Amino acid sequence: MPNLATWIRACDEKYFARFFTPDEEVRIWNAARAEVPLEQMHGLLLTGGADVAPQYLHQDIPNPAVIEKGNDPKRDAWEFAAVQHVLAHELPILAICKGVQLLNVALGGTLHLDIAGHNLPEQKNNDVQPLRWDRGARHQYAKVNSSHHQAIDRLGDGLVIEAWCADDDVVEQVKLREYGFAVGVQYHPERGHIYRALFDDFVQEVTCCATRRS
Repeated sequence: MPNLATWIRACDEKYFARFFTPDEEVRIWNAARAEVPLEQMHGLLLTGGADVAPQYLHQDIPNPAVIEKGNDPKRDAWEFAAVQHVLAHELPILAICKGVQLLNVALGGTLHLDIAGHNLPEQKNNDVQPLRWDRGARHQYAKVNSSHHQAIDRLGDGLVIEAWCADDDVVEQVKLREYGFAVGVQYHPERGHIYRALFDDFVQEVTCCATRRS
């Protein structure tokens, strides 16, 4: 059976359930609830959450007050270790919101620590933010439900940009170059109805990985 490693907060489980519950072929291992045997995993899902804890950032922090209170160093430690394990074994990765920021940091990149115009109430669940795209991007959406106050600044090693906010060029989607499947999105596909293909492709990659390793 394909095994998918993740850390999903209790408040977010309802959003992801509709994308994974119907597919009983994949077992979800949630590190927020129990220990995850990474050596048995076939993919990694990095989800939204509080800001990456300051001790993991590769940059100066002129104003520590911009970093959200309630960050979770224990979660960050697990996710950074999981990223390194998954990259070493070339397993599929889907990184969402805080997840794409963490992936960027894990690859040596930096973050814009506080930006304006991307965390309005109407952006949380509504696909209202227009994007512009690299023509080669596999998954493209004209508008997304982006909701965040941090974003990628300097790209981590191997990452390439697939989409930008059409209004201010804030990075909204990346992929890892010369890698089977590693996609990071700053928006929240788990909260919308137009993103099924992105999750289906990810699940297919995880399932194929399990088949190859069986």
